[in-house]
Amino acid sequence: MPTVSMTVNGKSVSAEVEPRTLLVQYLREHLGLTGTHVGCDTSQCGACVVHVNGESLKSCTMLAGQAEGADVTTIEGLANGDDLHPMQEAFRENHGLQCGFCTPGMVMSALDLVKQNPDPSEKEVREWLEGNLCRCTGYHNIVKSILAGAEALRG
Repeated sequence: MPTVSMTVNGKSVSAEVEPRTLLVQYLREHLGLTGTHVGCDTSQCGACVVHVNGESLKSCTMLAGQAEGADVTTIEGLANGDDLHPMQEAFRENHGLQCGFCTPGMVMSALDLVKQNPDPSEKEVREWLEGNLCRCTGYHNIVKSILAGAEALRG
């Protein structure tokens, strides 16, 4: 089996994996980072969104081997100890979650959006989230959370 090496949440990691291993499987099963969720197995829901080299992507669409040498950030890599990342805090404060299953992917997608557009409109947030499904909230509080998180990050 080939060995895959990358940096995940600031730590160098390496493991032998089957060539067909998806990045989401590698994160969950080999590294125990279970905040990245598998929701649909068809790349439709966005529960598996992580950042690879600073860009959000669905980790169920990428083989672990394709992340060789990459810098990967998962939801577990955002908080600073017990202090939530400002976007995580905004989701908490604005009730942008219900069951929490989609929340990691929503937060990771939102961070990529505000990196590219620090002051998005509600319409831009809604368009950005088209690849993320939530079955609980109706999106209003998720959008509100992202706008509040963007404001907090602007400072």
